[in-house]
Amino acid sequence: MGKTIRLTTAQALVKFLTRQMTLVDGKKLPVFAGVWAIFGHGNVVGIGEALYGARKELPTYRAHNEQAMAHAAIAFAKGSRRRRMMACTSSIGPGALNMVTAAAVAHVNRVPVLLLPGDVFANRLPDPVLQQIEDFGDGTISVNDCFKPVSRYFDRIARPEQLIPALNRAMVVLTDPAECGPVTLSMCQDTQAEAYDYPESFFEEKIWANRRTRPDEDELAEAIRVLKSAKKPVIIAGGGVLFSEASDTLAKFAEAHGIPVVETQGGKSSLPFTHNLNMGAVGVTGTGASNAVCEDADVVLAVGTRLQDFTTGSWALFKNDKKTIIGLNTQVFDATKHRALPLIADARVGLEELSINLGKWAAPAAWTKAAQSGFAAWMKTAGKYTDASNVERPADSQVIGAVQRALGRDISVLCASGGLPGELHKLWQAGPPSSYHMEYGFSCMGYEIAGGIGLKMAQPTREVVVMVGDGSYLMMNSELATSVMLGVKLIVVLLDNRGFGCINRLQHASGGERFNNLFDYNTVQEVSPDIDFAAHGKSLGALSEKVSSLADLERALKKARSNTRTTFIVIDTDPMKSTDAGGHWWDVAIPEVSSRSPVRAARKNYDKAKAKQRIGN
Repeated sequence: MGKTIRLTTAQALVKFLTRQMTLVDGKKLPVFAGVWAIFGHGNVVGIGEALYGARKELPTYRAHNEQAMAHAAIAFAKGSRRRRMMACTSSIGPGALNMVTAAAVAHVNRVPVLLLPGDVFANRLPDPVLQQIEDFGDGTISVNDCFKPVSRYFDRIARPEQLIPALNRAMVVLTDPAECGPVTLSMCQDTQAEAYDYPESFFEEKIWANRRTRPDEDELAEAIRVLKSAKKPVIIAGGGVLFSEASDTLAKFAEAHGIPVVETQGGKSSLPFTHNLNMGAVGVTGTGASNAVCEDADVVLAVGTRLQDFTTGSWALFKNDKKTIIGLNTQVFDATKHRALPLIADARVGLEELSINLGKWAAPAAWTKAAQSGFAAWMKTAGKYTDASNVERPADSQVIGAVQRALGRDISVLCASGGLPGELHKLWQAGPPSSYHMEYGFSCMGYEIAGGIGLKMAQPTREVVVMVGDGSYLMMNSELATSVMLGVKLIVVLLDNRGFGCINRLQHASGGERFNNLFDYNTVQEVSPDIDFAAHGKSLGALSEKVSSLADLERALKKARSNTRTTFIVIDTDPMKSTDAGGHWWDVAIPEVSSRSPVRAARKNYDKAKAKQRIGN
């Protein structure tokens, strides 16, 4: 078998992680930039001891919540364009379960993260141990089985030697452009401490190169034929453009062939806002310009997008009966949605080969010019929503405008859930690639501040601005203290509309009565909360203040640039106002039966809209 080295399972795991390398801009770097850990029963003795021994090679970061630390790891991987990633380890039981939500975030967004929850004893002798559930019908079950549906690869390490095939399989999944996502290795706590003679070859350095899949000849030929027949083509740029580092290629492709580009939430910043063929956001939260070209398009080149309902307007946006969708994607599941012609390939390589074969072909000039005129008109409309005013409570859109005016485009903005993602998608003027970071695949409240930490660690030279609503902040704010503790400086702008403003608007627009969303409309409430968010931010160590106007907000933001510590700025906003221009219908089912006339009226409108929904394509 060759030379061996005797290590515990946990020590072997950690040693293996330190030997995995990647190339970023020609520079060799460790695949794993560190491990997020909250120690407890089930990981502190085994994995904790191993991490201590490797602390100079593999830094360990402590957080305050297991879900949050996994969010930070996810944002780091996304901000690193999946070239580098992090691992997360927790105790068994509650600590592990806290990471399940984050695993789902990574799964939906196709982002790699290695999850290492502690587990029960493999030998079962002390059962039931602390934090162990007991399934009366299955002795093999632990809470970690909850990770199975939200992991791309799951394994339970019950013997030391199982680590060898498991880690090799894990790395294949974590680095594969089509299959990547969360990997969970459930670590039985007695197995972590058990020693084994591991082959030294297991720890040899390995460089994981970025695989760029080339298109099939027949699929490429068919895509070329369809594109050359197009009179009204459009490109949808998804997150795969950014992961592939294909922004320059996309720009050249669009320019060479005169094709307007629209961007999904995941794909925003694929092209800079200033590019003359960038129509901006598409779909439910899209610009008027993007959605206009999509409604008429006869060929849709969907690049690196999973075509979820917000992009397609719940299958109602693309109205041309004779349209053809070409799915340029590494993942065949995504490439074939909506009866698309698949073009299985890396985004950059696929666009390059398409362009070579298209030659001098270009979309009709009238189509391209009409799209550009539509975007110019949209910008005039958008400006009306982002301009400053002296209202007591500005709209979210006005806060976005203030942030943009104060800090410009050469920053990274991060958000996750609520009303802000829609406003930012429509209105934010993105700068460099990967400068717009939205978790809107799973739309997970509480992601924002933890995600900001991970993004800043991935992009340390760029100012990272986190925009978060009061509802999401109240769900998970502990990592504000983590950012201060680690010296990871963020600028956090909290928009306080006293509740869940986005869902309140959806509720009201659907004929529902306003209740259980805004504090002022709760049905059961002894006291209406009056939370001093600025004081709370200060108590967690941030430089904190509440501003009373948009002008004060811009002043505070400019000052925050020079601060060396996380800055937390609070502003009151209007929960009722949103950008009603642009956008598209979204399938939100209205009750068929109701005693209330507003609901019945909403149902009639719903039935009319749903009749335009395309079935199957």
